[in-house]
Amino acid sequence: MENVKIPTLYPVKQALPKGEPVDIDRTLEADWERLGLASAVDGKRIALGFGSRGIASIDIIAKKLVALVKAAGGEPFIVPAMGSHGGATPAGQIEVLSGLGISEETVGCPIRATMEVVNTGRTDMGMPAYIDKNVYEADGLIITNRAKVHTDFHGPHESGLLKMLAIGLGKETGARTIHQQGRDGLRDYMPVVAKRLLQNINFVAGFGVVEDGYHSVAHLEGFTADGVVEGDKRLLQRSRALMPSLPVDDIDVLIVDEMGKNISGAGMDTNIIGRWMVEGDAEPERPRIKRIAVLDLTPASHGNATTYGLADFMSKTLFDKIDFPITMKNMFTSGSLKRCRMPLFFETDEETIQAAIYDAFRRDPSQCADARVMRIKNTLEIETLWVSANILAELTGQESITVGEQGARAAGG
Repeated sequence: MENVKIPTLYPVKQALPKGEPVDIDRTLEADWERLGLASAVDGKRIALGFGSRGIASIDIIAKKLVALVKAAGGEPFIVPAMGSHGGATPAGQIEVLSGLGISEETVGCPIRATMEVVNTGRTDMGMPAYIDKNVYEADGLIITNRAKVHTDFHGPHESGLLKMLAIGLGKETGARTIHQQGRDGLRDYMPVVAKRLLQNINFVAGFGVVEDGYHSVAHLEGFTADGVVEGDKRLLQRSRALMPSLPVDDIDVLIVDEMGKNISGAGMDTNIIGRWMVEGDAEPERPRIKRIAVLDLTPASHGNATTYGLADFMSKTLFDKIDFPITMKNMFTSGSLKRCRMPLFFETDEETIQAAIYDAFRRDPSQCADARVMRIKNTLEIETLWVSANILAELTGQESITVGEQGARAAGG
C-alpha cells in the first residue's frame, strides 16, 4: 500500500446555482411590518430559537430579530433549538451557539438553555409533542432555520422550520422519540408533531432561510402560524432548485479535507457524496464514489463527529479531535447506527489517501495509477475542487467549468 502513487491534482472551479443577494436587515424589517409582529410581541417574553447549523449570516439575523423584539416593547431571550447536539447539555448547547456567533454579548439578550421539555399532548398518530420548557413558559416563540434538502430522507417537509419545532425544540427527548421511528418518524411523524405544537404553543413567527450553492442567503421570508406549514414546503422546493452537486458522477476516491456539524447535520451532506447508509434504504444512484477519505473535523463541531461512518478512511488528525461521549449521544439519538461504524484511520493524510486508493482497486492494484481522484474542502464548499488528470480531461471545455490558474498539487499535500 505504501507503494501506491497518489496522482497529481489540478484545480478547477465550477459555476454553482446562484441566487440574488438579500439585504438581511431590510428584509427582516419589511416582513416584521408585513406580518404585524410588533403588536404580537409588545410587553411579552419572547423566546427566539436558533439551531446548531452554520447558516449563512445567522448571527446577523439573530441580532436583528432581538433588536426588533426590543424595539416593539418585548423582552427577548434566546433558546438553543438543536435536539441532542452539544452533548445534550445546556452548557454544551450554549457553546455551540457561541461558535456560530450567537452569545449574550453579541446579540444583547439572555440565553436560556435547558434540556427539560413539556409534553403538550399526543397527535392523532399517537406521538407525543414535546417542547422546550422555557419556550412553553414564554409568551411567544420566534424561530429561524434554513430550508434544505435533508441528509436522511426526502418528503414534503425536510430540514426547515417544522423540523426545528418538532426535533430542535423537542430537545433530546423529542428528537429521540421521532428518530426512534426511523425515516418514517422524520418523513411522516415530524410534520404532524410540528403542526400539533403550532396549535398548543404561542407561536409568533418563523423565518426561513434559503441558501444558494455559494452558501449565501438567496431568500429570507417570515411566516406566522397560519402560513408556516405551506411556507416551509415552498422554501424546501426553492432550496432543492439551488442545490449544488459534484461535477462528475464517477469517482474512485473522494478526499474531503474536513467534515463537521456546522457543515451538515451528518457531518458530510449525503446528497453531495451519494451515500445514505440508512438501514433498509437503497443508496442514491449518483454520484458513484467508491471510497471516501476524510482528513479533519471543524472546530465548530466541538468534537461532534456524528456519522463519521459515511467515510471509509480517516486521518488520525480527525480521530484525535473526536469527543466520543458527545458523538455517541448524537449518533444514538439519531438511530442511524450504520453510519457509526468506525472508519480505518492512519497517522498521516498521505497514508489515509493511499489506503483509500489501494482499497478501491484491491482486486487489481495495477489500476491505482489511473484512479479518478477528487478533493474538496467540505461538502458545503464545492465551487473549487482539485481533480486528477483523467477527470480534468473530462471537465475541460464544459461551459460551467473554469480550469484554475493555480498550479497542480500532490493529493496528499
